[in-house]
Amino acid sequence: MIIAGIQKHTLIDYPGKVAATIFISGCNFKCPFCHNPELVLPEEIKKGKELPLKEVFAFLEERKGFLDGVVICGGEPTIHSDLDNFIFKIKKMGFLIKLDTNGYNPEMLEKLIDKKLVDYIAMDIKASKEKYNKLAGARVDLQKIEQSIGLLKNRAKDYEFRTTLVPGMIEKEDILKIVLWIAPAKKYVIQNFSNKQMLVNKELSSKNPFSDEYLESVKKEVESFFDICETR
Repeated sequence: MIIAGIQKHTLIDYPGKVAATIFISGCNFKCPFCHNPELVLPEEIKKGKELPLKEVFAFLEERKGFLDGVVICGGEPTIHSDLDNFIFKIKKMGFLIKLDTNGYNPEMLEKLIDKKLVDYIAMDIKASKEKYNKLAGARVDLQKIEQSIGLLKNRAKDYEFRTTLVPGMIEKEDILKIVLWIAPAKKYVIQNFSNKQMLVNKELSSKNPFSDEYLESVKKEVESFFDICETR
């Protein structure tokens, strides 16, 4: 496991909590709209620096009493077999744990849930079924995605599903298909595409995000399927 960095303070990445975010390198998807290519593309990962684990734990030790939780994201954290041990050590320090995942390793998710190591899981639903391979940038076994959806809905302590709207790729009609796939569920977040950071597919940088009005119109069409539906 390569720790690429820490965001020392965030009020938005863990709903209702003050948290730090730990970024882990490596991913089994290559989503074209991903804004963390330095954590996803092998050639970019090689350029980065690795943060020693002892520095990570030293920082967290200092932040006891100031932070509520820690967000573990990537890349894709669940590709690493030692993720549960890493989270266990952080959990033992008294922090709540939020995991950001693409849901493609249901076995690891089940292990984390069974061991009560995660307090909140945010799972990205990349696309409707017929577009999943294209939007994930990989050949996807949808049964794994569906298994993870079921795990979150039936066994996770707390969770959300989320989808990023991308002009020309994921739009309102795609969201409607996704909702019929995953609903009913506790929480669904509709995220707007951003071109402000470097993207895996650099050509997408020329596309503009959707308007707030468009996001709200999508939300209104699907919010009845969820306990909570938000735009972000």
